[in-house]
Amino acid sequence: MVHFFQQFSPVGQAFIATLFTWGMTAIGAALVFATKTINQRLLDSMLGFAGGVMIAASYWSLLGPAIEMSADHAVGAWFPAAFGFILGGIFLWGIDKILPHLHPNTPLSHAEGFYPKARKRSTLLVLAITLHNIPEGLAVGISFGAVANGGTEASLAGALALALGIGIQNLPEGVAVAMPLRGEGMSRRRSFLYGQFSGMVEPIAAVMGAFAVSFVEPLLPYALSFAAGAMIFVVAEEVIPSSQEKGNKDLASMSLMVGFVLMMILDVALG
Repeated sequence: MVHFFQQFSPVGQAFIATLFTWGMTAIGAALVFATKTINQRLLDSMLGFAGGVMIAASYWSLLGPAIEMSADHAVGAWFPAAFGFILGGIFLWGIDKILPHLHPNTPLSHAEGFYPKARKRSTLLVLAITLHNIPEGLAVGISFGAVANGGTEASLAGALALALGIGIQNLPEGVAVAMPLRGEGMSRRRSFLYGQFSGMVEPIAAVMGAFAVSFVEPLLPYALSFAAGAMIFVVAEEVIPSSQEKGNKDLASMSLMVGFVLMMILDVALG
């Protein structure tokens, strides 16, 4: 797999990898063709699992490498990681306040963003998942862009591990959008289209991230930590609360730990 990706530029690598992550979102959404509803405990465990993957990826694939790259920084190795991390959280907080969206498992009255009442529930659900697919796409793109700045085969394997982990956790995200829409009476075809559409932003964000850091090496540790901060904000603000709102706190928490361990194993073993 590593040798296959080596024949492409970092931007091309990021694009191909996020086609996979988008495809996993589509696979999750495609479950609407098999059933109209999904067990709430299963959905909550899948969301918890997704949160665990994102937390682990934020450190092992993003913050850890950012700190290592900043060993010679004048202020300290911690500065680019800390600055980028906070900036990523602020960036997502700003988008969260502007973009109208509705978290899974949440009544329409709790929709957030700028004037959400003007949008349909289906649109709000898609926008919610799209919101946290932006940092995921950026994370993959920046990881592949890092390879262009003197990365080794191991760093390419690490970027692939990150894409694999995010792809795995995208499956429940497709389910989290498509199933509620199907349960409300929307056709299977439209529910699927809405569900997979939420993952379409990842290739776009990945190409932008890879292109930026491929040519501006000093930005790399800041960019890696920026993506980490954005992902952690999404996990804390959306994924974990959504997984526990229906009372399945223990199940969601254990699923989060399983997702964390799986992503940790992928990154350490492959990267």
